Amino acid sequence: MTTIEELNQSKIPVIVFDKKLEQFRDKILFPEKLDKAKEILAKFGLPKTKK
Repeated sequence: MTTIEELNQSKIPVIVFDKKLEQFRDKILFPEKLDKAKEILAKFGLPKTKK
């Protein structure tokens, strides 16, 4: 088991997921926004990233 001091010094965040969110895993909550985002990505593509 890790101590609080080790967790505070760690660069990896500690994340706890709420199990209630699993019900939304495969559902599309906002289909209109998803369609618009797909349309924009198809038209313009992803932005270029600087290396």
